[in-house]
Amino acid sequence: MNIMYISRFGPEDGSPVLLLHGGGVAGWMWNSLRRSLASKYNVLVPDLPGHGQSADQPYRSHTETVDALNRILAHGGSTPVAVIGFSLGAQLTIELASKHPELVDRAMVVSAQAKAMPFTGLTLGALGAAAPLARNRRFARMQARELFLPPELMEDYLDTSANITKATLLAAVGDNMRFELPAAWSEFPGQALVMVGRRERALMRDSAAAIHTALPGSEIEIVDGCGHGIPLQRSDWFNGRVADWLLPQ
Repeated sequence: MNIMYISRFGPEDGSPVLLLHGGGVAGWMWNSLRRSLASKYNVLVPDLPGHGQSADQPYRSHTETVDALNRILAHGGSTPVAVIGFSLGAQLTIELASKHPELVDRAMVVSAQAKAMPFTGLTLGALGAAAPLARNRRFARMQARELFLPPELMEDYLDTSANITKATLLAAVGDNMRFELPAAWSEFPGQALVMVGRRERALMRDSAAAIHTALPGSEIEIVDGCGHGIPLQRSDWFNGRVADWLLPQ
């Protein structure tokens, strides 16, 4: 059973918002957003298995992680929730909304890959061999630039990266690479916004289009000037966009 460390911010009676971080980072990536929301919303920020303060519980699969999130939400009394997910967390957002639509009333999917990649085995083999690099601070700083991490989050990233095990890395990246849209996504009844950076890889832009096309009534937003790291690269803009999106329609 996956057990996740979870932080809660804001008024307990506020509308709940669940923030799901990407792979290789942790709940701290949402510091700016949750600060902007906490005066009004009940903000739930887990560290996913194998990451941050949940590092002692290895990541096993998207399925087990979504099941754990389901248990947290179903027994926490804070539903339905608005879910905002980035990258790996965006894939989990899609799965959670698809499998448990009664728990999710709206979903923001930011930079989710939704097309399975070929040669997964070869890629994971190379990744496993390179896993010790994650503990190299110089290499980790190079990786941090890809996510547009601001300086104030660098130490959090270095600590998180150093504590991610090879097992977590391979499980999380493996499920990320193999991810395909659940059939039930097309039936999600809530509000959905799909977001991708215009400077992201073609695979990511194509994935965003596929996620949007699969769910009639969803919105898609392509963010100019952004790569794979919208919430961190343009945090002030993103925080405002989230605040607008959370308003009742």
